[in-house]
This record gives sequence, structure tokens and C-alpha cells, in this order.
Amino acid sequence: MSETPIRTGSLRGIMMRGPGLAETLPFYEDMWGLKLAHSDDGTALLRGTGTEPFLYGLTEGDVFGIEYVHFAMPDRTQTEALHAQCVAKGAQVLGAPAEFDDWAGGYGFEVLDPDMRRLRFRTEARQLPEEPDWSKPKKVSHVVLNTPDMEGVQAWYEDFLGFRTSDYSADQMVFLRCNTDHHSIALVRAHYASVNHVAFELPTIDEFMRAIGRMKQKGHVPTWGPGRHGPGNNPFAYFVSPSGFVIEFTSELQQIDETTHEAQVWPRDNPELMDRWMTAGPPTPAQRAVMQGRPDPGWPELAQRNRGAAE
Repeated sequence: MSETPIRTGSLRGIMMRGPGLAETLPFYEDMWGLKLAHSDDGTALLRGTGTEPFLYGLTEGDVFGIEYVHFAMPDRTQTEALHAQCVAKGAQVLGAPAEFDDWAGGYGFEVLDPDMRRLRFRTEARQLPEEPDWSKPKKVSHVVLNTPDMEGVQAWYEDFLGFRTSDYSADQMVFLRCNTDHHSIALVRAHYASVNHVAFELPTIDEFMRAIGRMKQKGHVPTWGPGRHGPGNNPFAYFVSPSGFVIEFTSELQQIDETTHEAQVWPRDNPELMDRWMTAGPPTPAQRAVMQGRPDPGWPELAQRNRGAAE
């Protein structure tokens, strides 16, 4: 009987990179509802209303994509156990657990997933005082990733990081959880690795709708939604940021009971299972295209080293 793997604690947020990202800061502050927590050297860290040091980071880079996905661990013991598990299983670990010297601080390590995405695991991070603010995002609910090897990446997240499968959308998408949230990571079958979208959670359904209203009043309408998904049972409204990243407002994500939940396959040919309210219907071809994202070669330094070795 195999041992139960050490599990990732929770999703903290994400750091995005790309040319000119700092110039999009006003959009996130004035419209999306985040606040600037810290900035330096071409990087801006945006907080929500909770205690996380930042939910969404913007940093300058030559290629649009993910700088790192940011996870929390409960303590040093669990952090070191997860690191040891990754090492034992042969993951591309970027050093031993250590103190982080960035503004968020804390202790942890980094690892690359099979698509060369950098994942950062951190405990003892800086905490901010809560700032309750009506209809503003409290946390990052989930990150959805496009991948050319959905089954392989799914198995890696389960085996190396302790994620569990919550549901499938036909054979095109898998929803993975690390805690009671229905999914913190979801994978979409695609031709190349890229970011599909990042979802920000509002505390209540009324705040979800008011956040959409704030965007519309400022001239930014959803590209898909509002509606309510089948898998996860969460309301959704998708927008496209000025830099071309897809971002989502959501709320009321399904909470999983580990003792009773069984993953199911949700068909994609029934519109009422993709949008239970039938207010949005299925995504348009244009929405699907923007959610394919731009090809992301992965962690830039390692990608550069690999290119040099191949030449």
C-alpha cells in the first residue's frame, strides 16, 4: 500500500510576467478592485481584502506568461516534507528550503512542473491586516493552465504535490484540489503550455454581481458571463485584461467533503451543464481563442539554459 503523499496547503496567488505589465497597474487598482501592496524593480504586487501579502503580481519580462504560481504551506515541517517528497520522486527542484529575500518573506522552495512552470511554496510569509471592502476580491480562487500533456501533468500534481482530482469536463479538462476548494488548479488540453485564466473570489454572490457592475460602469464588459459552471458550481464572469490575460470573478466555489466526494465526468455537449443559469451559454470561438493564451516556454532562466545546451 503506497503512502499518502504530502499535500500542498493552499493557493496564494500568481506572479505574471510580460512586456509593459507595470503599465496595466491602473486597471487592477481602479477597476478590478485590487490594491498595490508593494512595488520595486519593475514588479508590482497587488493585494486583495484578506491577509495575503499579494494575490497577483506584475513583473517585466520579454515573454507573456507565468513567472511563478504561489502556494502556501502550513509550517516548516510540512514544507520540508513536501520538498523531500519532490526530491525523492525526481522533480526539478530549484534548491533546498531557505529564507526568501523578497518583500513577502517567509521560508520555502521552488520546483518546476512538467511544463517548466515555476511553482513557489512558502510558509511564514508576511501577513497584512484584513481590509474588508465591498465587492473587492478577497483571494485567488484558482489558476487554470493549458498543457499539451493533460494526463501527465495531472499525474505529476497528484503524485508530487498531493493534489486530488475533483471532476473532469469531458476529456478536455481536469479540476484538481489541494484542500476543500473544488479546484485550485485546473488543466486544459491544448497544443502548447500557457495560462488559460486566473480566477478571483468575491465573498458573496451579491459582491460578485456588484464587481461585474463596477466593471461595466467603467466601460469594461465581460467577454463571457455571468453564468454558473457545472463543475465546481461557481458563478463566473470572464474579462480580458489590458495585457491580454483572461481573468475571472467568481464566488461560492463548491467545497469538497473528502469522505463522500467522487469525481465525475461532466459532458461538454449539454449547454446547461456548462452554464446552469443559461445566462452566458457556452464560450464563443473568440473566448476560446483568448483562453488559449500565448505560448509560454516556462521559467525563463532554465529555458534559456536549455536553449543554449541544444545549440
